[in-house]
Amino acid sequence: MQLASHGFKYLKFFPAEAAGGTAMLKSIGGPLPHITFCPTGGISLATAPNYLALKNVICVGGTWMLDKQLIENKDWQAIEALARQASELK
Repeated sequence: MQLASHGFKYLKFFPAEAAGGTAMLKSIGGPLPHITFCPTGGISLATAPNYLALKNVICVGGTWMLDKQLIENKDWQAIEALARQASELK
């Protein structure tokens, strides 16, 4: 609310899952309809669409597409495929 009072309209919501997930964002949307969020933290490819369906969510962040093992193996094709999958979410 303090950031909103300073004119910020777009905020990061972290850690999203631990802080109540989509239910929390839905409840925030009522009293703060002018704020839009980018939730991160605990979000997966499977749960990202639930967040993106909310009208107060503009995007999501997730480390699922940056798997440590893939990075260590320098498997850039697999990382690109995961990033492409994420970019196609609706």
